[in-house]
Amino acid sequence: MTSALRGKSVIVVGAGLAGLTAAVELSRDGASVLVLEARNRIGGRVWTIRDGFTDAQHAEAGGEFIDEDHAEIRQLARRLNLPLVAVLKQGFTFAAQAKNAAPRLTAGTALWARLHRHLSPLIRAYRLADQRWDSSVAHQLARISAAQWLDSMGGGDELGAMVRGLKGFFLVDPADLPLLLLVEQLIAGSPGQGCLYRVRGGNDRLLRGLSNFLGESIQLDMEVVKIRQSRRSVSVTARGSHGKHKMFQADYVVVTAPATVVRSLSFDPPLPEPQRQAISTLAYGPATKTLLQFKRRFWRGSHQRNAYATDLLVGTMWDANEEQRGRAGIFTLLSGGSASQAAQELLRQKGIEGIVSELAWLGSAPENLLGFKQICWERDPWAGGGYAAYTTSYDPSLRQWLSQPHGRCAFAGEHTSLRWQGYMNGAVESGLRAALDIITSAQGHIWNRPPA
Repeated sequence: MTSALRGKSVIVVGAGLAGLTAAVELSRDGASVLVLEARNRIGGRVWTIRDGFTDAQHAEAGGEFIDEDHAEIRQLARRLNLPLVAVLKQGFTFAAQAKNAAPRLTAGTALWARLHRHLSPLIRAYRLADQRWDSSVAHQLARISAAQWLDSMGGGDELGAMVRGLKGFFLVDPADLPLLLLVEQLIAGSPGQGCLYRVRGGNDRLLRGLSNFLGESIQLDMEVVKIRQSRRSVSVTARGSHGKHKMFQADYVVVTAPATVVRSLSFDPPLPEPQRQAISTLAYGPATKTLLQFKRRFWRGSHQRNAYATDLLVGTMWDANEEQRGRAGIFTLLSGGSASQAAQELLRQKGIEGIVSELAWLGSAPENLLGFKQICWERDPWAGGGYAAYTTSYDPSLRQWLSQPHGRCAFAGEHTSLRWQGYMNGAVESGLRAALDIITSAQGHIWNRPPA
């Protein structure tokens, strides 16, 4: 404990996982912290839904899985005495559309291995470039779409279907998905093939644990609209639920809102032009989660898996609460990219029965449905999508600017994480990093010198 912030004050913009993590870390270092949240709840895109489901069951509307190597969020859970429970131990099976027949099933590991073989020369080139997003190799890979690459190699078959299905992971369709992301993911490993975890009792227990530490330091219904800084302080202007503006003063500020929100903020002095471009051009992937509770868990047949990555209309799907008691069960559908709009349209045109009918190959029946929720993240004004989604139009050299401090202002959020973008671990890791940025600044290091 350095106590570098003793007597200092910090405003944290956003009470999501990144914001709460940063706020607790800053408080532990001695700072007086105020968290301003535009929503009427904490958590941001971590949202456990409990209402509307029988047997006291729940499911995650937003961030859900914790991987084996998600070190920071696992450590956070331990610190809060929250046990993790292993789920989806068999990993994801890939289900490809088949005309007038049940989907064709293929082991996900086999398809990832095949993809790795095809892309091995590009993987080697990217590794030789030290996996730098500002390298010439990264620039080249960022301009080639996964769809273009598939066409060039005569793709189609199962591999093409798998790449199309990855919009449930990247939230981007193959025509806009940079080959760079595929190459980087193959170096990191196959997603959804290792052991996955959830917080027992719901991921919102992480939020409650952090907010309990902060007490009354969190103010809801406070939309930040302007951040002005001088050499000695920062003033933050926020608009309350009744439209009235209020100004807050502090020594530092940490902005943890998604880039979709940050680009609407007024900064005085303005952000450097590369940083402004990095934030303003970053896309967020459309993502619709449909949570379906059934009287029985029909997807648990002897030859069936609990999770499927698919190129089907309703997207990727999995058992949402296998660790919870009760005969009933909840099945989650994540529709990313263009599938998000398709899932919403299917609900509008055919009702929930239309969505359930898309699961008939697994044994679903509308009469067994107990309840459902559909959450469309691109319609959330404080999110604008599921999570940051890099496309072929994004300049990869700008990525480093997303986490760059600006005077007395630090930035966090999953979109600022280099390794864990899109994951809850990325949010936690970035919150810790932003807190260190502030501590470093308070100790008098060079970036503490804001523009005049």
